[in-house]
Formats: sequence, C-alpha cells, structure tokens
Amino acid sequence: MGGWLLRIVVAAALLGSAGIHLWLWNGTAGTLGALFLLNAIGGLVIAIAVLAWRHWLPGLAAFGFGVLTLGAYTLSATVGFMGVHDGFNSQPEYWGVITEAVCIIGGIALIVMNRKRATVGV
Repeated sequence: MGGWLLRIVVAAALLGSAGIHLWLWNGTAGTLGALFLLNAIGGLVIAIAVLAWRHWLPGLAAFGFGVLTLGAYTLSATVGFMGVHDGFNSQPEYWGVITEAVCIIGGIALIVMNRKRATVGV
C-alpha cells in the first residue's frame, strides 16, 4: 500500500473511532463521559499528525490509541470497566472494534514504513 494511501486509511480509522466516541459522549456524564470526549479529541489530533508528519511517532500514537481504546472496550465487554459492562451488540461497538483494529495494524505499518524510509535515506 502506498504511503499516502496508508496514511489516509489510518487517519480515517482514527477519525471513525473518534466520531464514535464523540457520539457516545453526548449524554454520558462523569469520568467516563470525560474519557469519551478525550478519546474523540485525541483521535482527531493523531489523525492530523498522521496526515501532516512523515515520522514514526504518529504511527506509534495511532498504534497506542488503538491498543488503549480497544483494551478499554475489551475490559468493558468482559469484566466491566468503570462500572460499564457492554455486550458487543450494537453498531457503534462493531465499528469501534473495526476502526481500532485498523489503528493498531495501520500504526504498525506506518512505523515499519517510516523505519524503512529512514534506513534508505529517502
């Protein structure tokens, strides 16, 4: 996959996850609501970095975003997380898992791509 196409796919996944969390934040109060809003803002910022900065750090940020977000969701779907116990039975949950998996895989691909670019000297 070409460099720009990979960046666009990862940025779209980040924005997708951010959009889902922004939608879920509407009406969610307390600490969990604040974390949903923080996730939405973080996804937007990282998506901009992925598109604007040809470096390995945005790839690492996308990977970390995906791992942490998917990890928190996995906790909530299994043992519960901050008083929430999800059941993996709604469209936002399905799309969230898909977009976060793309962030993880795409983040790794961006890191590898930028490492190869750095060793070649391009």
